[in-house]
Amino acid sequence: MSAPRLQAKKPLAADPPLADSLEFAGIAPGMTSGGTIGLRGPVNAGECRTWLAADAPTYVIAVFLFALCLVLMAMKGIYFGPDLIAVNAQVFAISAMLMIAMDAGWQLWRHRVASPAAFLRDRYLQPDRLSRLLAGLPMLAVFICFMPFFSKMKAMIPLFNAYTWDQTFIGWDRALFFGHDAWQVLQPFVGYPPITAFLALLYQVWFLLLYPGCLFFCFFGVDDLTRRRFFLCFVLSWTVIGGALATAFASVGPCFLQPLLGDPHFAAQMAYLNAADGHIPVMTLTVQQLLLDWFHADSRGLGSGITAMPSMHISMAFLYYLAMRHVSKRAGSFVLVFLALIFVASVHLAYHYAVDGIVSIIVTAALWWSSKRVFAWWDRQRSTAAAPRSEPAIA
Repeated sequence: MSAPRLQAKKPLAADPPLADSLEFAGIAPGMTSGGTIGLRGPVNAGECRTWLAADAPTYVIAVFLFALCLVLMAMKGIYFGPDLIAVNAQVFAISAMLMIAMDAGWQLWRHRVASPAAFLRDRYLQPDRLSRLLAGLPMLAVFICFMPFFSKMKAMIPLFNAYTWDQTFIGWDRALFFGHDAWQVLQPFVGYPPITAFLALLYQVWFLLLYPGCLFFCFFGVDDLTRRRFFLCFVLSWTVIGGALATAFASVGPCFLQPLLGDPHFAAQMAYLNAADGHIPVMTLTVQQLLLDWFHADSRGLGSGITAMPSMHISMAFLYYLAMRHVSKRAGSFVLVFLALIFVASVHLAYHYAVDGIVSIIVTAALWWSSKRVFAWWDRQRSTAAAPRSEPAIA
């Protein structure tokens, strides 16, 4: 006789710490202190105003940067249309559906409920979860609009500054590695086609940080200060590191040095990568050729543009490490390993000089440190404004 199927109980049994943090759109009990917003009942206008006010520095900075980008584009006779935003919104929508499908499948397998439809309805349509969904939508809108702006600006770097810094960064790398290029130092350890193909695959998996990763911080139960710092640093990293510094220190990187600047310094590295591709496909070679084709076609679509210093791959991976270590030690350790592999891959696959990643880590760490001070100041301003004013004493 088969064992009876158990009906899911309400509330569900407590999950381990990491699973608690991954509960879709959930807020763990006791997270209402220290500035975290508690989401317990039906959403109301007051809560919406509180959420928006808490993230106001990020919204203000993002709007300012949007306006600045539009002005810079107009100065060069380039105008921004809604098509890239629509494409980006579709990618986010697909990512959200996949995440919900994966979460639903996992929960149904885990709890073995008698009524899957009722279980999923209770899981995703509870008032507190709908409130969390509503709370995350404004920031999601910022992300949807922000990435196309960055792609457009990244592709415009040659309009503002010539690619003249590569020789400097080659010199810095050789100074760090005692007269050798960074890829030459790594080659004895990772210069095997299976390892190269794996690192190339991992380098593409990085894009999961941009879509499912953003959705995680928008809608999952992450403590409020970590979430707010992540949002602000995300916006500032793409603009300060991927925009301002990338333009000021315009460089193309090892893989594009010969095609764009006629310098064969990394011809041996590219020869190895192409030879490895003959054994096992190296995905990044196709992407590099696509970027090169877009560059020559003067295309400014989503994901276009060529720049080496600093590395946004390293910056984003490091930012996720800084944030995820506050979610759980296990998650932080996992992302730290991912960061190390991405750093090695960025050099081995000829996208970056080693100094590109080092500078990205330093600047991202500075932005993360600054974000805590920004929100501490902002919360003091909000507390002061909300404090009741004392009545003057009557003589």
